[in-house]
Amino acid sequence: MHNHSRFITAAVLGSALLLTACGKPETITSGDNDPDAATINAAAPVELPPMVLRSRTYRCKDASLVYVDFFSNNTAAYKTEKEGAATTLTAAEAGKPYIAEGYSISGDGPQVEIAAPGKAAQSCKA
Repeated sequence: MHNHSRFITAAVLGSALLLTACGKPETITSGDNDPDAATINAAAPVELPPMVLRSRTYRCKDASLVYVDFFSNNTAAYKTEKEGAATTLTAAEAGKPYIAEGYSISGDGPQVEIAAPGKAAQSCKA
């Protein structure tokens, strides 16, 4: 019986210690206390990159392969090698040819006309 009362006393004291260790809950409030608020408000708006609408590999009349990515901002990335450097061509508006100095791509579907520096325009199919 004596051990039983010691166990109850130890349990009560242990519970009391746990409760006092918790302390008072911390209150978090919103307001003008954000140290980064001025920096964030002064930052320029973020412009997302254009979306890739379609990526196509074309086989041209001269048997060459070209790789073209068409973007949502009326631009196209033209490459002659799959992992090569891209040339950016721009269309004045949707439906118009994509052009850059010496380059031209008419259309963005499964069949296009492509001209590149030193090459005549030729039909190419995806």
